[in-house]
Amino acid sequence: MQESSKKRVKAGVAAFVAAASVIGLSACGNSSSSSNGNVTVTVWENSTTGDGKQYWLDAAAAYHKAHPKVTVKVTAIQNEDMDGKLQTALQDPSSAPDIFLARGGQKLADVVDAGQAMDLTNKLSPEVKKNMKAGLKANTVHGKIYGVPQSVLPGGLWYSKDLFQKAGITKTPQTWDEFKEVIAKLKAANITPIALGAKDAWPAAHWWYWFALRECSSSTFNKAMDSKNFSDKCWIKAGEDVQELIDLKPFNEGYLTTTAQQGASSSAGLIANHMAAMELMGGWEPGVIRDLTPDKKDMKDLGYFAFPTIKGQKGSKTAVMAGVDGMTVGSWAPKEAVDFLNFISTKSWQEKYAKAFSTIPANTAASSVVTNPALKDAMNTYSHASSVSPWLDTLFGQNVGNALNAGVVNMMVGKGTPQSIISSVESAAKK
Repeated sequence: MQESSKKRVKAGVAAFVAAASVIGLSACGNSSSSSNGNVTVTVWENSTTGDGKQYWLDAAAAYHKAHPKVTVKVTAIQNEDMDGKLQTALQDPSSAPDIFLARGGQKLADVVDAGQAMDLTNKLSPEVKKNMKAGLKANTVHGKIYGVPQSVLPGGLWYSKDLFQKAGITKTPQTWDEFKEVIAKLKAANITPIALGAKDAWPAAHWWYWFALRECSSSTFNKAMDSKNFSDKCWIKAGEDVQELIDLKPFNEGYLTTTAQQGASSSAGLIANHMAAMELMGGWEPGVIRDLTPDKKDMKDLGYFAFPTIKGQKGSKTAVMAGVDGMTVGSWAPKEAVDFLNFISTKSWQEKYAKAFSTIPANTAASSVVTNPALKDAMNTYSHASSVSPWLDTLFGQNVGNALNAGVVNMMVGKGTPQSIISSVESAAKK
């Protein structure tokens, strides 16, 4: 749900107040308490429809029932709007939420460095610390924990088994050459090979992220994450790989103006309605697709396969890119906000979360609840990965990440090159 989760437009707080989903009072704002000991905790999350939205409302109601003096107010914000609105709201604690979506990487580090996140290291329950170790590591900054993961979101290719069968494709591709053959077979069967919502930029850039993960050695890749030095030729090669993909013309018509997750005409909607065969996305994909199918149920023929390997690549064949969507507590929040976060991170509520979002829970004790075949394949790929990298725009932070995403889209519209992507990222990093 970007990452993941992981997004990307600026707006004022007033724009979403009217659309807030609320348990308790209708006013939006920071936590409040009254003379009789009542406390209000505000939560911002990014599920605006279906079972995911209902999960948060149910969790808020359940917590209020167990703690009558605490009211949890939930505000649902469209995923693509979250980062910009949150960045604006955090400038004023009086209007900022007590608990909010945190994507990790430099984005979380920026919030921590600004003094806007609470140190949770000694405030988490024993169950959370025991069963969420990997996710907590992704939400650790300067050796301290500043977020609690709710799901694990490995990326890869999500596809329609029925459309593959219709095109005569009997096995999923493991190499880039095999992947190109799949594209050719799908096009020959008059099936759109790849759905892409490039209007939101980050879905287009995901292709560059993955090519870079394959083309660059782990040492080169990891070094660039810290130094922002992209002098190695592998970074240019990643852009050249994207250009080769573009030249195959595999995307849906109008992909540059298509959104990623909003409605039946979005790229996820094209998969849900069998109007395109596959999409490169994170582990939130099954849940998003489910809300866009005609019957609002899991897509029965949804499959998953790992990003293909590339001949001559220097990166690991099993390296994975994944998000860990977590929730962070504002430094101004009351202790009840931390207690609510511990509450929804228990095994039982993590099972509810996994079912509601059709995703992989961060609490390992709840992992047996995952029955979706595509998600189980993604979970298997994740568990056997040689390394796991966050989405690059999350890892780099807002400014550099936006420059990277925009650079890839510019190349797709014919206004950029593999080199210009690197140049834009380096320029943003210097600022």
